[in-house]
Amino acid sequence: MSVIRRPGVLGRTTQRRLVGATAALSAATVETVAVVSWFVLVVESRTVSTAMAGLGILFCGSLLRTGVFGVATRSLGDLLRPQRLVTAMVLTGSWIVWLLVAEWVGGVDGLVVAALALAVVLTGQFALERHAFRFERRYDSDSLLDSLTDPATFVPGTLIALGATTLLATAWFTDWSFTTALFSVRETVLYFRVQAYQLGALAFWIVSLLAQQHRLRRILEP
Repeated sequence: MSVIRRPGVLGRTTQRRLVGATAALSAATVETVAVVSWFVLVVESRTVSTAMAGLGILFCGSLLRTGVFGVATRSLGDLLRPQRLVTAMVLTGSWIVWLLVAEWVGGVDGLVVAALALAVVLTGQFALERHAFRFERRYDSDSLLDSLTDPATFVPGTLIALGATTLLATAWFTDWSFTTALFSVRETVLYFRVQAYQLGALAFWIVSLLAQQHRLRRILEP
């Protein structure tokens, strides 16, 4: 009854849910495009130029993903503050550490160790990002340790690490592809091809979307 008597409360709740859903979709899409593009570049060609291009794509994607979080929870203003740039740099570094650990350990063990490392680093990045934007009054007195143990940080970090593991596993251990001819005109044939890592990228996007939804829902709907 209290909600009916105060229609503004219902309106604010609906608005927060809409903002959270839109931000989660945007953040997941930006992160997937950036991470998968970087991943394909560095895996298929290990040259200095591709490494620099991949790093640039990854950092821009991290900055945009951090910006989406800032817009959803506060505002876009002062996005280029040093402490907020640090959150984007930590996010970029987390993916580089993930791939380096996976390749250094190698095999299935590398997948597991890299997934654990990524989950830990992403949890820290989410906590750092939350404190960099300082969006909610009820979090103003929270310490960084409180943020690290909050489900709004470690659950999304774990989910994204699982999605990244799926992407890496499909690229490393699955040599599968599906190709079919759609139509042909004289000597020209148009093919439709799906490779395993593309399914891994789709799985990564879905898991990332779930992670961002969980994260923003707990923040925007206290």
